[in-house]
Amino acid sequence: MPDSTAVAEAPAVTRPGAAPAARRTRKPGHLPVHLILLIGALLMVLPFVWELVTSLKTYHEAISVPPTLWPHEFAWSNYSKVLGQIPFGSMFLNSVLLTLGRTAGQLVTCSLAGYVFARLRFPGRGILFAAYLSVLMIPGQLLLIPQYDIMQGLHWLNSIQAVVVPGMFSAFGTFLLRQFFLSMPDEIEEAARLDGAGPVRVFWNVMLPLARPGLVALGLITMLWSWNDLLWPLIVNTDTDKMPLSAGLATLQGQYSTDFGVLMAGALMASAPMIIAFVFLQRHFIKGIALSAGKG
Repeated sequence: MPDSTAVAEAPAVTRPGAAPAARRTRKPGHLPVHLILLIGALLMVLPFVWELVTSLKTYHEAISVPPTLWPHEFAWSNYSKVLGQIPFGSMFLNSVLLTLGRTAGQLVTCSLAGYVFARLRFPGRGILFAAYLSVLMIPGQLLLIPQYDIMQGLHWLNSIQAVVVPGMFSAFGTFLLRQFFLSMPDEIEEAARLDGAGPVRVFWNVMLPLARPGLVALGLITMLWSWNDLLWPLIVNTDTDKMPLSAGLATLQGQYSTDFGVLMAGALMASAPMIIAFVFLQRHFIKGIALSAGKG
């Protein structure tokens, strides 16, 4: 008869590819972390849910005190009121042109500048890059008057190029892509140079395709910033047909009273494209941000 102690101490036979029992069980210490993350997620979603609920309230329900948590009747007419009070179609087109123009401009200029600062060697590179980054310490409000004078001198006021061109350059975007190019192995560039490729060909055919996650991350950041930009479009554009949605929604606020149901409906309609874009591109966005911080 076999010894029971030997049988008890014999190692358990596991199937190939099966995870150990200790790995399959969750550690009790993970529960507080998951709870904190769940609370944080709810706090982040709560404003969006409140926006959606308020967009379906009547005027009296939206301004009632204490606030109405759920509308007694759904005011779907708020969405049609948005289309009647502002030229939503032309403003939406202006926002699309503004966002695409700024995003394309930053991807071109920031990728070129980031590659130069990361991979090329020239005298004064560090000093020039430090001076370039110093722009981040200047409040954007200080640049409004000089930029307005430039737009006025070019006769660009009340035009789409007045809101697109100043946003096509970004010190932050240059810094982000520079960090991404720094994280790439030097052997890739050296192999391309041994094959006879020059700096332009190395950048276009080798480094830029590898920088796709960083480009997607910068593109999403620029899209969100451009789509939500309010101050600069209000300054350079006074014509309603030339305003983007961010500036057009501001006109829904009255001096003495505001129909918050209509305002929230317009805000929800305006934010839908960015939400959809982020849902489809969030994996590339997170990957790009993570890889950009890999090397300083």
